[in-house]
Amino acid sequence: MVSMVFLSKVILLALAISALCFSPSLSFSRRALKEHQNVKTTGFRVSLKHVDSGKNLTMFQRIKRGMKRGQYRLQRLSGMALAASDSQIEAPIHAGNGEFLMELSIGTPPQSYHAILDTGSDLIWTQCKPCTECYDQPTPIFDPKKSSSFAKISCSDSLCEALPQSTCNDGCEYLYTYGDYSSTQGIMGAETFTFGKVSVPKIGFGCGEDNEGSGFSQGAGLVGLGRGPLSLVSQLKEAKFSYCLISIDDQKTSTLLMGSLASVNTTSNTIKTTPLIKNSLQPAFYYLSLEGISVGGTRLPIKKSTFALQDDGNGGLIIDSGTTITYLEESAFDLVKKAFISKTKLSVDNSGSTGLDLCFTLPSDSTNVEVPTLVFHFEGADLDLPSENYMVGDSSTGLVCLAMGSSSGMSIFGNVQQQNILVLHDLQKETLSFLPTQCDQL
Repeated sequence: MVSMVFLSKVILLALAISALCFSPSLSFSRRALKEHQNVKTTGFRVSLKHVDSGKNLTMFQRIKRGMKRGQYRLQRLSGMALAASDSQIEAPIHAGNGEFLMELSIGTPPQSYHAILDTGSDLIWTQCKPCTECYDQPTPIFDPKKSSSFAKISCSDSLCEALPQSTCNDGCEYLYTYGDYSSTQGIMGAETFTFGKVSVPKIGFGCGEDNEGSGFSQGAGLVGLGRGPLSLVSQLKEAKFSYCLISIDDQKTSTLLMGSLASVNTTSNTIKTTPLIKNSLQPAFYYLSLEGISVGGTRLPIKKSTFALQDDGNGGLIIDSGTTITYLEESAFDLVKKAFISKTKLSVDNSGSTGLDLCFTLPSDSTNVEVPTLVFHFEGADLDLPSENYMVGDSSTGLVCLAMGSSSGMSIFGNVQQQNILVLHDLQKETLSFLPTQCDQL
């Protein structure tokens, strides 16, 4: 008879505690129950700031705000899936928005901005004068007439030809539409972008004079890091980039690493690597092959086809920096939820007060709670998540919740699950790697 092996880990989980109320930290022990032509850069790093950074919010409040934005993003993704499978829909739709702002400067002399980082789309754009329709932004609107390095992109330029919708009048004019029918419209330009101490000339970007819709106001525009030809990654011709996201309740900055700086300590034996999958109908997204999920050491009976990318472009799982929590196809999430209820020795809270699908009532006499392990089985990579990447606790409400939800069709591996993991994209090898990293010390 094979003996059963019990593994145990004790990991501290930071609780959301209001400024006026202090209580002991709660710790979790996890239990596995056996069972256009640009000069190639040499690399640079950019600080990333969470859109809710600097606000006096508890962790639960941050999660709830992120989930609300995530619902808008899911609507956009649903719109994209509909457009991809419906030949009668002519206007291409993109994801848009995100949860992190990146620091950069545009023009000569350089003007500083915070732009939304989006791994789910490819266009780079900022609001430009003269504005016919612009939203309020934290920094002055970019005026191309005051930059000596600005130039309009011609209609014959490869970037103009790569646009999903463009017209040719006074240069290359674009319209870029997002899934909730937000949009940016203007003229394509080439400009010098500065990232930290590195300046890169002739980056193609949208100079948006008509920008409409919700969710853009946290920044002065958007930087697409998707796989399409318009994205920053593609224009820089860099084969690698990575990001490392700090905990959602941390006030420090996260990091984006480009080019030669992207592969930090990737010789470590703790790195996990899985193939990137392409979807010709959704070419900007980073799809992964998720083969299964284990809770508490038990592999769940999820059908192999559940996370498969379908012929019509629907389904599949993407990794996304711009979605807060992970969303799993409904049948898979139901199995995960059932397993957590079975293996977590706490009472289920049915109040629905947090907006999360599964919450438990914390014991009043203990700050140490045992929760089951959670492993995502990607092709060639078993990612064993630390408990703070899937369980969030709040002493003020006396609840601890699973930071995951259900979706219909596409599944998304969100940024809470990516906390304190260096996520390396190697576009030459077409792989994605996970390396556990203390991101605030990177």
